[in-house]
Amino acid sequence: MAEVAEDQDKSALQDEDAQVEAIVGEIQDALDGAEAESASAPAAEKSLEVQLEEAKQAAADAKEQALRAVADAQNIRRRAEKDAENARKFALEKFAGDMLVVADNLDRALASADRANESLKPMIEGVELTHKSMLDALARHNVELINPVGEPFNPEFHQAMAMVPNPDAEPNSVMDVMQKGFTLNGRLLRPAMVVVAKAPE
Repeated sequence: MAEVAEDQDKSALQDEDAQVEAIVGEIQDALDGAEAESASAPAAEKSLEVQLEEAKQAAADAKEQALRAVADAQNIRRRAEKDAENARKFALEKFAGDMLVVADNLDRALASADRANESLKPMIEGVELTHKSMLDALARHNVELINPVGEPFNPEFHQAMAMVPNPDAEPNSVMDVMQKGFTLNGRLLRPAMVVVAKAPE
């Protein structure tokens, strides 16, 4: 009987040791888990910071792209407005250029007319009125005459055909116009062909 009781005591002690070891194992597992969580917390925090920086960079890139798109749209609109304005202002360029030939012919007719002949006087007056009406019509459409006699030579609007010594004229001034020039809305349509005075040698 004593041996049986002793075996029972040993068995009970072994059970208690097993329970203690199990409890110690559970505590150790809990401690290991807590350490793992505390170690992973900075990594998770770092990951959030990286994500935040990436999101900020993406937002900045999107804002820059949006600003570029707005600037491109404004530039396209300005170019379109300028093209439309130029198309409106210079739509008559070819037609006006063709009409200059008619104005030149009327000029030549008046220059060669025999004004001493009384019988030609009504015809000359008619040509003069036609010439004036034509220049007025061109002026209404912003086609302006360039007739620079006595003005300083301007290479932007004048084409020098000859330079002639003239003591009575200012050097580098226009002393004669061989063919009048024209502008359309300030842009040169045809330069005036001129004779330029120069100082006598």
